Amino acid sequence: MDEKRPLGVAFIGYFYVFGAFVLIGTLLTNAEVELLIALRFGLPHIPENIMRVVVIIFSLIMAYGYINLKKWGYWLMIAYSIYFLVVSISLYQQYAQPLFCGNAIWSVIVLIYTLSKSEYFGRIQVK
Repeated sequence: MDEKRPLGVAFIGYFYVFGAFVLIGTLLTNAEVELLIALRFGLPHIPENIMRVVVIIFSLIMAYGYINLKKWGYWLMIAYSIYFLVVSISLYQQYAQPLFCGNAIWSVIVLIYTLSKSEYFGRIQVK
């Protein structure tokens, strides 16, 4: 099977890499954000900077596996999308912030697309 990585997989994966670098920038500049990262993940009791570091590391690891079509990258993306979807819906009901609705929509898009491309994961090596 000499198929290339689907364009959507590359887009989604690099989107998470970009997000990780944006978070690195917020750490380095001590940027203030309206809605904290810890809150967006449904864990407001965790210190913000610790949560940012955890999200950065997790996003980079997940994106690496996803972009390289690893089975574990596929499953991490599925689990992450489901978790983020559930948390976003819950927070939207609680706070009625458009951001949470947008996060839920993005999670659904990633989930549907990833599930539709499951045959690409774990079968080939992308070079």
